[in-house]
Amino acid sequence: MGVSGTPRSVIQVSGIRKTYGTTVAVSEVSFEVSEGEVFGLIGPNGAGKTTTMECVEGVRRPDRGDISILGLNPFRDVYQVQNRIGVQLQQAQLQKRIKVWEAVDLWASLYSKSVDAARLLEQLGLADSRNAWFMTLSGGQKQRLFIALALINDPEVVFLDELTTGLDPQSRRAIWDLVRGIRDRGKTVFMITHLMEEAERLCDRVAIIEHGKIIDMGRPEELVGRHCPARTVVLATANALAEERFRAIPQVETVVRQGSQFTIRGLGEEFVSEVIQCLSENRIRVTDFRTMLPNLEDVFLKLTGHSIRD
Repeated sequence: MGVSGTPRSVIQVSGIRKTYGTTVAVSEVSFEVSEGEVFGLIGPNGAGKTTTMECVEGVRRPDRGDISILGLNPFRDVYQVQNRIGVQLQQAQLQKRIKVWEAVDLWASLYSKSVDAARLLEQLGLADSRNAWFMTLSGGQKQRLFIALALINDPEVVFLDELTTGLDPQSRRAIWDLVRGIRDRGKTVFMITHLMEEAERLCDRVAIIEHGKIIDMGRPEELVGRHCPARTVVLATANALAEERFRAIPQVETVVRQGSQFTIRGLGEEFVSEVIQCLSENRIRVTDFRTMLPNLEDVFLKLTGHSIRD
């Protein structure tokens, strides 16, 4: 914590630029990450996420701009930084016949301090696989192992790159729980993802990056409120007067009817309550009622004009 009780900044990135030949991978990117938060860099593949992260980790040197991590320069103070951060590599490959415990042991030997390896494997649900060869692990188990390797030196800042890409929903949720556990232990997490649900579930703050530039940054709910204030209610009713009643609701923008189903869009926090009040006051019976709230996917679409999966 800083002097006034505000969390201290553990990563400061100011105006970094990185080009490869004529390709600009990252252009004028600036952000800060506070101690103890999960910060997400989100955007489509090829947006500059991994390049940005590699610059912060000290793996790639930007053409210009400044980076500070834990008050250190990742290029000048490389050994001090490496001892205090943990990196989960994207699509990392280990030798096929290295055993889980051997890999963890090997990684632990690279650092001046390490945590209790057996306990770490237990916490990550890998205790039963400790004697398994890397080549026999499932996708979810490999990801857990990569997280174990990132945490073995008890780092203050953990970097996670496309953590759950290619995993089934069950493994994905289990890994999300692990990430929450990392933050609950007071660590700072810097992650990159193109999965909007992952960012919404895990991140305290996100920066949206496209074509190497950050186009907005904030808490997920803050970004949704800023760019997509509309709310949608979908309901079904046979009431003949329903449509005109819905159109009379003050904050309604559009009412679309298909047979007995209505899609009602409006603005503001109170909008859904107003629809419910209208149903109640006019005694309109409904056979279906659901609300559709905008999310980060909608924000991305609004800001860039295309879906993140395009």
